[in-house]
Amino acid sequence: MSQYDLISTGFYGNTTPEELVQKYGSPLYVYNEAVLRERCKEMRNLVSCPNFKVQYSAKANSNKELLKIIRSEGLHTDAMSPGEIFIMLQSGYHPEEIFFVANNASEEEMQYVIDAGILVSVDSLSQLQMYGRLNPGGRVAVRINAGAGVGHHEKVITAGKKTKFGVNADLIPEIKQIAEQYKLRIVGLNQHLGSLFMEPDGYIAGAQALLSVAEQFENLEFVDFGGGFGIPYRKHSGEQRLDLEALGSELSAIVQDWTAQYGQDIAFHTEPGRYIVAESSVLLGKVNAIKHNGTTKFVGTDVGFNVLARPVMYDSWHDLEFYRNGSRLDGYQLELATITGNICESGDIIAKDREVPIIEEGDICGILDTGAYGFAMSSNYNNRLRPAEVLIRTDGSPELIRRRDTLEDLLRNYE
Repeated sequence: MSQYDLISTGFYGNTTPEELVQKYGSPLYVYNEAVLRERCKEMRNLVSCPNFKVQYSAKANSNKELLKIIRSEGLHTDAMSPGEIFIMLQSGYHPEEIFFVANNASEEEMQYVIDAGILVSVDSLSQLQMYGRLNPGGRVAVRINAGAGVGHHEKVITAGKKTKFGVNADLIPEIKQIAEQYKLRIVGLNQHLGSLFMEPDGYIAGAQALLSVAEQFENLEFVDFGGGFGIPYRKHSGEQRLDLEALGSELSAIVQDWTAQYGQDIAFHTEPGRYIVAESSVLLGKVNAIKHNGTTKFVGTDVGFNVLARPVMYDSWHDLEFYRNGSRLDGYQLELATITGNICESGDIIAKDREVPIIEEGDICGILDTGAYGFAMSSNYNNRLRPAEVLIRTDGSPELIRRRDTLEDLLRNYE
């Protein structure tokens, strides 16, 4: 077994997985404040230029208490919906600290954002037309598709020829024509190449491509390179971290050279989501059943894909730890097992044919690195209840930051 052990690192503070589950129920999302703050600091120091800004992509996780911490670390934020904007404002963000990156927004959504005084990025000519009709003379940004994307799965590659996002770079004359028609000021360009890159080359190439497009616009206020920064999901097998120092050094040099040629100082942004929150959370669940079907041993937990959708959506990998009596199960006796949830779907599998310790009913399963696209993508499918969220504060104490659903919550929206 790996020497990486969340209990020994102090992730659970002054409590244990069993105590947390006993107090707050299972399944349970557990976050660590110290880890969250450390990731914010790492990203904030990525680029050395003075006009560098980090905008946290809140679609990864929009819990109010986490947003408050992220804001306290100096990060701005970007939103994908009026609902995210509402939560951000409730969490203490000001309109000028929010960037609305729209995709196929309705007129009602666009008007909500305009009325809130929040800067909009549009990702099609038709959306630019809509914005111009609703807010003639306004400031606006445009999401550019410079032609290439990156990502761990085709469903999360958000640039290139096969994606729905962004305005193709060869449509710049049309962008300028619409801007002139409605007297709009194009103040920024942004892009997002995709999610979970672990090598810097693709991101650097994408940044250079966007800067080439930016040269064709005058008086920009910012260029936003997007997010997608990956984290090592296979920690137990020694996967290395993304080399942020090397990436930041190369990006800083590119930005400095380009700014000198552009002739005016502008801001540069990134939009990390996963990198900020993924490693701050472990999803705890209880082992409720163990059986054999044929040659396969199934370990049945209460963590269905209504609680964690990433494995069924992307075939994604999450390292696992199992706990008993306040300690992590470890040792030399391992076996192959398939870890499943409790949803009535054959695809409800957390980990297939995984080498794990000998597990017993009542053990606690810890699913690592679930802070991004974990609770944010949860649902009440099968009328299951969404779990509570608990934050381990820097002093080691646990704090409930979102209560577990109740059965009455399932009736809340019925008349």
